[in-house]
Amino acid sequence: MSRSDETPANTGAAPSDSSQPPATGAQSTGPQPTRPAAKLARPRRAPPRQASRPRAILIWAVLAIVIAVPLVAAAFSPLFAWRQPVYIAAGFAGILAMAFLLLQPLLAGGTLPGLSMARGRRLHRWLGMALVAAVVAHVGGLWITSPPDVVDVLLFRSPTPFALWGVIALWAVLLAALIAALRTSLALRPRTWRRIHTTLALITVIASVVHALLIEGTMETVSKVLLCAAAVGATVKVIIDLKVWAGRGRSGAGR
Repeated sequence: MSRSDETPANTGAAPSDSSQPPATGAQSTGPQPTRPAAKLARPRRAPPRQASRPRAILIWAVLAIVIAVPLVAAAFSPLFAWRQPVYIAAGFAGILAMAFLLLQPLLAGGTLPGLSMARGRRLHRWLGMALVAAVVAHVGGLWITSPPDVVDVLLFRSPTPFALWGVIALWAVLLAALIAALRTSLALRPRTWRRIHTTLALITVIASVVHALLIEGTMETVSKVLLCAAAVGATVKVIIDLKVWAGRGRSGAGR
């Protein structure tokens, strides 16, 4: 028998096929590749809630009514009859100052719909200057019509309680404006600045409201009470929302 006719012996083992993949259940003996640790998703701040269009229109409409009605009612007041134009202008300047006191906290707190926080802060600064101008016009007009009375009020010598509250509001708003103008020079920390400014603003609002409510003058009673209540309510709400006296206020509250 030739060598080519010989058959190989059966060893009992199946021939291996290198083209077949290894069994899935088999464990690999080689080093396992390490997976990179999954990065924790950073929580995003929820965007500020935008008021719906009907709600925004309603807010602006109510605000306009609360401000406009006292002005219109004062325009028809019989107490303005036969008064000098300077006295009338001083009276309307005082009513405008009350309206500005309502708008100021709403602008500072970003509460008004359609206005971003940054834009509201810019308008807050400009309206603050308008507020000081209105207060100066109010006091200046009264001084032109009756200098001795105004001097007594400024020196806290007036016997009328409403005049004393008025001069408290005057000095508070002037001091708040002065500190705001010198803020960079004073180098106050944002938290300290926020608390000082808010305290003076709160004194201004409370003193102005008491001053207006004690006067039985050209402002109509019901609209005057509503305007004063709105100014106090807006101020208190924004102070609570911004957490002015908390350890750490809301971001941007001190800017």
